[in-house]
Amino acid sequence: MKDLVNVQDYLFAITDVGDWEGDEEHVAETLNDLIHIAWERLPDDTECELIDEIINGIWEHLRGDMAVIEADFEELVDWVTHYVDSSLDEKM
Repeated sequence: MKDLVNVQDYLFAITDVGDWEGDEEHVAETLNDLIHIAWERLPDDTECELIDEIINGIWEHLRGDMAVIEADFEELVDWVTHYVDSSLDEKM
């Protein structure tokens, strides 16, 4: 059901991420990159509700977490990959 939703609907603008002491652009770009990575991992037949839960969960887990700024990007990619795979395993 992935074709019924659009990844663009989940992406963040700089103003969406809140105050990150001048790093708002970096945070928005990082989150958007992670959302695109998560999107690619989701099978095409994933239910819309599950897609919404998983993609929104990325922000819920990382909101306010300095790891978004301080962690190596590859570590964040590993985390989001594990998060998506675990979420899919739980629901399917």
